[in-house]
Amino acid sequence: MKRTGALWEPLCSWRNLTEAARRAALAKKKRPDVAQYLLNLENELVKLRQTLLEENWQPGPYRSFRILEPKPRQISAAPFADRVVHHAFTQVVEPVFEKRFLDSSYACRQGFGTHRALSAARAAAARYPFVLQCDIRKYFPSMDHLILKELVERKIKCRRTLDLVSAIVDGSNRQEEVSALFPGDTLFTRLERRKGLPIGNQTSQFFANVYLNALDHFVLRELRPALYLRYADDCAPRAQRPEEGLTCVTA
Repeated sequence: MKRTGALWEPLCSWRNLTEAARRAALAKKKRPDVAQYLLNLENELVKLRQTLLEENWQPGPYRSFRILEPKPRQISAAPFADRVVHHAFTQVVEPVFEKRFLDSSYACRQGFGTHRALSAARAAAARYPFVLQCDIRKYFPSMDHLILKELVERKIKCRRTLDLVSAIVDGSNRQEEVSALFPGDTLFTRLERRKGLPIGNQTSQFFANVYLNALDHFVLRELRPALYLRYADDCAPRAQRPEEGLTCVTA
C-alpha cells in the first residue's frame, strides 16, 4: 500500500491554521474561551505554529461531563487551542484516507453526513426490507491506541505527522472502563495497552472512520450483503429475503 509523506509543511502552514481556527470556532464564537482566543488570533496562531514547527506541542487538559441522551456517555472537551490543532490535522490528513473510505460510510465526512445517511437508509428500507442492525458496544472507549496508530501508519510515512498522531491519541483522557477481552488478550492486556478516545474531538470522529474502514471492506468483499450502510459504529447490512441476511451473517 502506497504511503503518503511531506504532510508537515502544509499542516503547519499559516493558511491551514487560520482555516482550522475558523472551523473550530463555528457556532462557538460567543463562548468566553473562544472569544478570547479569536480576539488575539494572530498572536495565538504565531505561537501555535512555532510550537508545532519545533515539535513541542502537547495537548492540554480535557473538561469532561456526562450526558444521558440518547444514552449515558462521557463527553470530553479539549481546550480551544487544541481543537485548532485537531482541525489543522484532519484538513491535511483526512483527504489521504478519503481515497480508501467507501461510500457506504456516512459519519463525519464532507458530502455525506446525517441527512444523506437518513436518505440512504429510507431508500434502502423501501428496497431491502430485512436488516441486521449492528452497534459496537462502547465504541470510542474501546478503541485500541496501538491498533489505531498502526492503521494510520499504513497510509502515512511523514514522521512528524505520525508524532502528532501519537501526541493526540496518547493525550486522550481516561474513558469509561471496557471489560471485554478479545482473542489473543490476557488478563493483563487492559493494563498493558491503552484504549479509548474522547467523544467530541474532531480527530476522534476521523479516527473512528479509519478504525472501521477495514470492516467496511471486509463486509462488502467477503459477506456481500445486498446493501450495506454504516454511520460511525452503527452498521446495517440489508437483504431482500431473511435467508440472504442469515447467509450474510454466517458466511
